[in-house]
Amino acid sequence: MKKALVLGGGIGGSQAAIALKKEGYNVTLVSNRPYIYAYPISIWIPTGEIKPESVRIPLDEFSRNWGIEFIQDEVIKMEPETGKVYLKEKGELGGYDYIVLALGQVKKKEKGIEHTLSICGTPEEAIRIKERLHELINKGMGKIAFGFGGNPKDKTAVRGGPVFEILFNVDYYLRKLGVREKFELTFFAPMPKPGERLGEKALRMLDNLFKKYGINKITGKKIKEFKENGVLFEDDTFLEADLILYTPAGWGHPVIAESGLPTNEAGFVKIDETCRVEGFENIYAVGDCAAIEGPPWTAKQGHLAEVMGEIVAHNIAVREGRKKGELMSYKEHINILCLMDMGWRGGGLAYRSDKRALLIPIPILGHIMKKIWGIYFKLYKLGRIPKII
Repeated sequence: MKKALVLGGGIGGSQAAIALKKEGYNVTLVSNRPYIYAYPISIWIPTGEIKPESVRIPLDEFSRNWGIEFIQDEVIKMEPETGKVYLKEKGELGGYDYIVLALGQVKKKEKGIEHTLSICGTPEEAIRIKERLHELINKGMGKIAFGFGGNPKDKTAVRGGPVFEILFNVDYYLRKLGVREKFELTFFAPMPKPGERLGEKALRMLDNLFKKYGINKITGKKIKEFKENGVLFEDDTFLEADLILYTPAGWGHPVIAESGLPTNEAGFVKIDETCRVEGFENIYAVGDCAAIEGPPWTAKQGHLAEVMGEIVAHNIAVREGRKKGELMSYKEHINILCLMDMGWRGGGLAYRSDKRALLIPIPILGHIMKKIWGIYFKLYKLGRIPKII
């Protein structure tokens, strides 16, 4: 039985491991965490609507249920030409027929970034956001700034949706507690039209929501520096804040950058349409670590990472003659699909493709739908129910 090594235990890596196992490969999954972290539902940790442990899917249980070998360790180096991978604790791994890169991305280092917290950062950051938020609530007032950055060298590496979600969820939570009037909430971003990849209708809806809920907005100003008490912009104006929730743009993983694999200017590994790394027959890449090519509005999302994991397994099996069929292209699956949650007020279902751009408000039910998705996601990853989405 041929062997496949998947590096990274996130949404895309776990799906690649499942799909490869289904195709009959002996699969080893390496992750630096003992769990899959369900980022899409972590937005409810700061408001206490969900507990941190509910966002974690244990990889030992995952691997046991799917018949996959799991190694918890950190990848520190890889040699593409020899197929060798080096782990921090266990040392050298080798002898695999295929390697799938799913290492994710790292956050762009900006001046003073240590004064910020990100809902898209480490799992510990979500807990810290909750602690800081409740410190302000106990104080009885506060100024909170919510923002995200862009990467001019790769515009797909942006995480705007979760920032809007945490913003609207915090707004809802403060209103529920009856203290919203004591807090000043401000959204900021360096680009003139943050969220424009969702289409003009979505932009108008966001502007209307900001006005409706009394949320300030600062856009089109580049960030010069983050300070302990706020955000300094390029024009030297200053946004005072007791708490800064900021998600930087993504950058290529250092292990990939140092490996000699082909990368774009932002450090993401170059792949062809079949998710195979350019110039290598047996190395594939999925999700955030890959350089995704598509329309100007293209964004890296969890559902695309999962599809890429499925495509990798299918294409490997087709190339080996294990199954009949045509090679699949990830580009056929590029779209934006997300349910932007706003607490128990509901949410907005956003969809973007070459043919259409939609943002459909779903009062109350939208929140319930995302809750159900979170339950489904965990059960499927553990192999307890079939994949339906």
